[in-house]
Formats: sequence, C-alpha cells, structure tokens
Amino acid sequence: MSEGVRVVALGGGHGLHASLSALRRVTTDLTAVVTVADDGGSSGRLRRELGVLPPGDLRMALAALCGDDEWGQTWSRVVQHRFHGEGDLQGHAVGNLLIVALWELLDDPVKALEWVGRLLGAHGRVLPMASVPLDIQAEVELDGAVTTVRGQVACALTPGRVRAISLVPSDPPVSPEAVRAIHEADWVVFGPGSWFTSVLPHLKVPELARALATTTARRLVILNLAPQPGETDGFSPENHLEVLRDHAPTLLVDAVVADRGVVPEPGELEKAVVALGGRLVLADVGASDGSPRHDAPRLAAVLDEIFREKR
Repeated sequence: MSEGVRVVALGGGHGLHASLSALRRVTTDLTAVVTVADDGGSSGRLRRELGVLPPGDLRMALAALCGDDEWGQTWSRVVQHRFHGEGDLQGHAVGNLLIVALWELLDDPVKALEWVGRLLGAHGRVLPMASVPLDIQAEVELDGAVTTVRGQVACALTPGRVRAISLVPSDPPVSPEAVRAIHEADWVVFGPGSWFTSVLPHLKVPELARALATTTARRLVILNLAPQPGETDGFSPENHLEVLRDHAPTLLVDAVVADRGVVPEPGELEKAVVALGGRLVLADVGASDGSPRHDAPRLAAVLDEIFREKR
C-alpha cells in the first residue's frame, strides 16, 4: 500500500466504482469527486420529485469504498439493493433513499455523505462535483447533421456520435472540500467510465477545471476496456484522449493506464499520451474472464507501483 499518498478520483457510475474498488486497496487517503448530472432511473425520479442532487452515482461510490469484511460487504449490498414488485418504491435503491433522508435531516450534502460513509465503514470520502443538480448538454452528429440534446440519458441514447458536451448551469457552485482535496492531492485519477457523461463533466465546471489545471498533484488517466454503446461507439483508446484534450486543451497528464489486451498496436495511443505530456503504462488490468470490467486487485497493483515512483 502506498502509505500517505493522497488520491482524488473523478467520475461517476460503474467506472468510478471500478477505480475506487482498486484505489481503496492502495491508499488510506482517498476522496471521490462525483458527477451529479444523472436524470434517469431512481436518481432522476428523486431529483425531479424532491429537487435534490441525484444520489445514484454518490451511492455507487460509497458502495465501492466498503471494505472486504462482513460489515463492509453487507452494507455494500444493502445500499445497492433495489426494491422489486410494484408501487412507488419499485426501482429505488435503498442507498438513494438513505442519502436523501440524511440530506433532508442535516441540510448539508457533504455532512450527510460523511454520515453514510461512517455507517458503511467506507475507506475514503465522497463529495459531489457541484452543490446543485446539473444537466449535460451534448452536440451529437449523425449523417453529417449536428443536433443538441440535453440530459444524461439523452446523451447516452441519442443515435450518432457525441462531439462535445457542456453543462447547465455552466458555472455551478462547487463544494470547497472538493477544490481543497484536488489542491492537496498527490495524484488525481480520471476514469474509467462513461467518457462524455462521467469523466469529462468535471472539466466543464470552471472552478474544478481551474483546480485541476493548477494543482501540484500528478494526473493519471485509466482508459476504458471497450467503447460504450451509444456514447463512444467506434472510439479507439487514443480517441478518448483526443476528446479529453479537446475539452481541456491546457490539461497535462503524467500517466495513462491501458489494458495490454485491448491495445495490440500501441503506437498511435503512445503518440496521444505523449501529446498530453505523459507516459503510457500497459498492463493486464481487465477481468480474467475477458469481460470488459477492470479487475480491482490487478488494477490496484499497477496503481500502487505508479504511486510509489518518485517524480
């Protein structure tokens, strides 16, 4: 374990869950800064009905930080559990309701998430990317025509290729804790995850973007194991980095981790990594069954080795 290494992980959904599941094995000082733009499913319903931040990605991050002991694994299953059957609770995740209940009781999103983390025995803390709900607005190209769609679900499901995203509101308030964590970090980790709706949105929040550009922390990108249907169809690994550069032209990175099995010819990817100022780390970080999932222990071992390197 890289003792004393302060790490901030950015993202949302299943991608952030994967990185946090690995990172909690590597460091004891871990902060997740999570997107708050989900408008579908249980999160979307709670957001529309109660006017709260969508809790789903925050819940998944907390679940990923649960330990491997009986307490951690039990609570991880509880907060991820969704109600079945019919009625108003159908589809709601227990953790979403717990988080929203604490938000109402404490009237402080950050403090409420700390309480949930304490209950779960989370190995790290979870912070929202912004203190108000956000909408993602995307330019989508199909057959030469470009349309603008709004909402995370629409961005993921609208046919065509996403060219760029922006946020509504464009300059949302952020938690001071998130900005402070980025400035105090030794490493900031981007990805894996839904590139346009989980990874890039952090770079479109002006205050977070400034912190990410000026922090003395080193920056690391974990690439996806496969393109995401409906969002990055046809993307090569280097396409992900090119889009990252388009959305944050001044951002430099120190390292990019990619699975050796999905990059048979690393030449083009290496050029894209060098253009961002970094070096490419190829390793076996995918699940052994061949599914497009990161293996937490494998990824943790690679990250631990990178974090131990001196500048």
